[in-house]
Amino acid sequence: MFKNFIEFVRQTYHQPEAFVPLHEPRFRGNEKKYLEDCIDSTFVSSVGKYVNLFEEKIAAFTGAKYAIAAVNGTAALHTALLVAGVNSNDEVITQPLTFIATANAIAYTGAKPIFVDVDRKTLGLSPEKLLQWIDENAEIREINNVVRLVNITTGRIISAVVPMHTFGHPCKIDEINAICERYHLKLIEDAAESLGSYYKGRHTGTFGDVGVFSFNGNKTITTGGGGMIVTNDESVAKLAKHLTTQAKVSHPWEYVHDHIGYNYRLTNLAAALGVAQVEQLDDMILSKRKLAANYAAFWESNNMPGDFFLEPENASSNYWLNAVLLPDKETRDMFLEYTNDRGIMTRPAWELMNRLKMYRDSQTGDLSNAEFLVERLANIPSSVI
Repeated sequence: MFKNFIEFVRQTYHQPEAFVPLHEPRFRGNEKKYLEDCIDSTFVSSVGKYVNLFEEKIAAFTGAKYAIAAVNGTAALHTALLVAGVNSNDEVITQPLTFIATANAIAYTGAKPIFVDVDRKTLGLSPEKLLQWIDENAEIREINNVVRLVNITTGRIISAVVPMHTFGHPCKIDEINAICERYHLKLIEDAAESLGSYYKGRHTGTFGDVGVFSFNGNKTITTGGGGMIVTNDESVAKLAKHLTTQAKVSHPWEYVHDHIGYNYRLTNLAAALGVAQVEQLDDMILSKRKLAANYAAFWESNNMPGDFFLEPENASSNYWLNAVLLPDKETRDMFLEYTNDRGIMTRPAWELMNRLKMYRDSQTGDLSNAEFLVERLANIPSSVI
């Protein structure tokens, strides 16, 4: 059933026999040149021209006013939650179909995640399910002269919503934003996978109060490990930079710190790699979109089971990880076994967060869409060609 797929992938990546990974980085530009320059400068830690330049380039690319580099995407998301005002014992609504870092970053703040279902057409948080959950489980109250959304069951303040643009496909972020504004919730976009993705012509990560990107080794562009916080709020940007540099108060020689800070600043060495990578980003996105179009055509013309997952309506996706939706779990498992046994790396979606032992007691809504998707979805090789 899947023999033609194996042949197609090997032809696409010009690998007649070798192992084909799910997503590997491409270094085709100034990476070595900038790394050598960084080493020669001796500024290889968190201070140096490449950190600032990388921030400027990501801000310009996304259209955000401010960008703050962090050591990885998880650290960036943790910081974003803190600067958005999420406190210990708050609750934060997110989606169950996501990478573990989304839930973990919420837990780092001492807040509790609530898992609300996703949309089958976007794979991201469903605004309809979000609104339904709020209407059934929460109410607006005034606490210390501040209007807050409160969970009727737990009595905790619900302070934020964290949707994720899954596999680079934008969710219905404008609808989610409208709900957040209506219910006094901060919107923090987990755009870790969606650099180069747009919704209604606007870059992901720039709709909410704060957005976060990742530059892990398997992302569209990489710094080896790295993340970026973006925002249009100057005070939020200043606080994010302050917290990620151990909250050290500027002074010619004294060590004074005014918050519990974090050693989260990206290194100049990693940023040098990132600057070279972002110079190639437009071409990489074009390549990935071409690959997705080729996959879609192959899947249809070969009468493959299920469907190739196409970008949602009103969206332009970077197609970070291409995905197929197979008819059922049995077919998906057959596909995963057949491809991996023949040196083509494919993977299922992540286990749903509410099924992990750390988050098993978390409050959820009806998760029928996420449960449907997690049994059928498989990611296929997606490296830039």
